[in-house]
Amino acid sequence: MPLEERAGHPTWSSVYGQGPRPALAIHCSLASSAAWAGLSDRLANRLTLTAFDLPGHGRSADWAGEGDFLHLATRIAASFVETPVDLIGHSFGAVVAMNLAIAAPEAVRTLTLIEPVLFAAADGTPEADALARDLSEFEAAMAAGDGEAAAAAFTRVWGTGVEWAAMSAGSRAGIAERIALVAAGNRALYSDSGGILEPGALESLDMPVLLIRGDRSPPIIERIAETIAARLPDVGVATVPGAAHMVPITHPDETAGLVGVNLDRA
Repeated sequence: MPLEERAGHPTWSSVYGQGPRPALAIHCSLASSAAWAGLSDRLANRLTLTAFDLPGHGRSADWAGEGDFLHLATRIAASFVETPVDLIGHSFGAVVAMNLAIAAPEAVRTLTLIEPVLFAAADGTPEADALARDLSEFEAAMAAGDGEAAAAAFTRVWGTGVEWAAMSAGSRAGIAERIALVAAGNRALYSDSGGILEPGALESLDMPVLLIRGDRSPPIIERIAETIAARLPDVGVATVPGAAHMVPITHPDETAGLVGVNLDRA
């Protein structure tokens, strides 16, 4: 589709599948709507899935750096919802999905959260301390203005498991070019600017919710999932063996199967 104004931001979107149920998918930082191609292919008979590029990602316009990135992303996501949808989010996209579901629960039929990175949910834990150590090289490279070194360090923690040197030159260049966007979500992820953890917020989500994580992801992901799941009225938690943080891309069969289970619950 061509660029459209969504919440005042020129936004690129794609539609996958021809299933009877409308769905909306929100990708992770540094990716694009194309990240959902594998999963959507496997659910094409069940879902008509819309995916959009977050600001500064894919073919959407650059982010101006003003305001709260989570709030803008949520408003853009909401603009695609015309009837109740099956809402799917990965990583930062899962935080956007939670924010949208809390704001408009009547618009969400089912909610699938893949590796949500709401770090505020694990604040003060040993897992948070471990993540800070794991990201120290990334933070140092960012402070030094070395985008390529920062991108390499970041993908070692949050990537697909493929070594930086083994990636194509185009992939490396694309990640390095956008690496500064990682910080765009910090207010949302570390300070909970969306108020997702406020009393009663998660408890208000009475639709079927599924939390999916990879068993090779940083330990903080399990802690976040446990904290969120404990507050949801209707929730399942699933682990994909052998998968790291980019589970919907590296393990589309398993992820699609789990999403399908959640669809059956509505």
